[in-house]
Amino acid sequence: MDLTLTTLEGEAIGTLPVSEAVFGLEPRADILQRVVRWQLARRQQGTHQAQSRADVQRTGAKMYKQKGTGRARHSSARAPQFRGGGKAHGPVSRSHEYALPKKIRALGLKHALSAKLKSNDLIIVEELALKEAKTKLLSQQFSKIGVSNALLIGGKELDVAFSRAASNIPNIDVLPVQGLNVYDVLRRGKLVLSRAAVEAIEERFK
Repeated sequence: MDLTLTTLEGEAIGTLPVSEAVFGLEPRADILQRVVRWQLARRQQGTHQAQSRADVQRTGAKMYKQKGTGRARHSSARAPQFRGGGKAHGPVSRSHEYALPKKIRALGLKHALSAKLKSNDLIIVEELALKEAKTKLLSQQFSKIGVSNALLIGGKELDVAFSRAASNIPNIDVLPVQGLNVYDVLRRGKLVLSRAAVEAIEERFK
């Protein structure tokens, strides 16, 4: 499978062969959903916590005598039924992370890349680099290739000038190839890969 290779100015300079096993799959929504849910669960902080009756600072003395009042047999004022008492079965700090097989994670990334190619939202450029960090210049280049909401994936090391210029443009994310993930691929409209990124992705799944 050969894909068109362009420059940041939108000029076609040739083709780049890519693996059908990575970019030519039929996207499956269930695989993508599993991986996205797994990613979001790992990101969730899980720091929510309510005060139980053991955490509430109130007296532990018996409220009134056991018998003879005609009322319920209450003891501690820390019980959940009283105003100011502890929360019964409230949220506690915990990790929301769970395990997902490596094969499913790898398959999810292949399906995400294939989905972008199938919807004509995949652009491959020679390199993501600028001579100087000028946001205006980069915005003009993006307009030529039709990019306004995109994830850009560079090589193992990003060009400093390019990443600085792109950081000032809304709805544009720039990541090294090591940071490529399903959630960020799907949440942006376009996916822009450099030649180095494509080579690194194919080497990863070889």
